[in-house]
Amino acid sequence: MQHDEVIWQVIRHNHCSFMAKIETGIFCRNPYNVTGICNRSSCPLANSRYATIRDHDGVFYLYMKTIERAHMPNKLWERVKLPRNYAKALEIIDKHMLYWPKLLVHKTKQRLTKMTQMRIRMRKLALKTREKIMTVPTKEKKREARREEKAEKAAVLEKSIEKELVERLKKGVYGDIYNYPIDEYNKILDQEVGKGALEEEYEEEEEAEIEYVEGYEELEEEDDMEDFGGLDMGDDSDVDEDEDEDDEVSVAFERKRGKKETARRLQGKDEREGAKSKKKPKVLVEVEREDTSGRQRAVM
Repeated sequence: MQHDEVIWQVIRHNHCSFMAKIETGIFCRNPYNVTGICNRSSCPLANSRYATIRDHDGVFYLYMKTIERAHMPNKLWERVKLPRNYAKALEIIDKHMLYWPKLLVHKTKQRLTKMTQMRIRMRKLALKTREKIMTVPTKEKKREARREEKAEKAAVLEKSIEKELVERLKKGVYGDIYNYPIDEYNKILDQEVGKGALEEEYEEEEEAEIEYVEGYEELEEEDDMEDFGGLDMGDDSDVDEDEDEDDEVSVAFERKRGKKETARRLQGKDEREGAKSKKKPKVLVEVEREDTSGRQRAVM
């Protein structure tokens, strides 16, 4: 025969494997506990009539225990599946716990509310993208740093060996040995061709010079053609007009030529003055000799 009060006295004052004592209070780790607190009304071991709610893979179940099944441990708990709708789940709890103590019914509904809220929060957190903090051990950091250093050294060594081999190949050290990789050789040739093209373009840019061209040559040719055309026509009025135009063009051309000559004269004068200024001044050097009492002067 099961006696709830005796069981509670033994559990409470002697030993209980589900009891967890901390600074804030005494809690119960039993999965069937409806509140999680260790007390007389919430203990699932010391109550022959008990009910709670448990979660299995996102599905809530109502567990109920009665005194009539105390002698059958394999059928001790009656399980009822609750729908995902919160209102319908409350209706099922009221239906199956119609004549149960009101305090226990209230605690069961409260547990259902808390678990429903927890499931909603879990869904929101699963949909929300959050940063995942990963810890990297110091040993792995050091190992990766050493590997990076070794890889850099190997890369520098390979590049230096490649340059040395290319230089030897250009000098003809290896003679007629051509069993090196074709792809690498073509790659180096492309690089050399690209460098040569860049140098040629740079030289062309440097060789570009400024040229000065007279703009009256075409006008003079046109005037000559017009003069010949006027003679063939034999019209005196046209000849006079052409002569007037030729006189105007010749006057303008003479003015332009005079300006150029004056500019050239000034430029030649400046160059002569600069050459004179660049000449070194004369230096007078006196040399004394012990053999002769006289002195010799040399002009440099």
